[in-house]
Amino acid sequence: MIYILAFFLPPLALLLNGQPFSAIFNLAMIVPCIILGFFIPVFWLVPSVHGIIAIAMRRDDRRHREIVDAIEKHGPPPEWRGR
Repeated sequence: MIYILAFFLPPLALLLNGQPFSAIFNLAMIVPCIILGFFIPVFWLVPSVHGIIAIAMRRDDRRHREIVDAIEKHGPPPEWRGR
């Protein structure tokens, strides 16, 4: 659901995802992209793509942090072999 919101309202989606600096950057990016979008229409997608990528990267970071925390708390899985 957050990705749909990121496509249509990227600054709001970034704020709801806990990324205020990315939301401000995205909001600042919207004005030039709208102006340039009249000449090169692909620029209209740039803020939306930025919002989607920023949210995906934040989720990957959270997932990675959860795995690292679990390994630190419980140790590596039994089938893992240190080299």
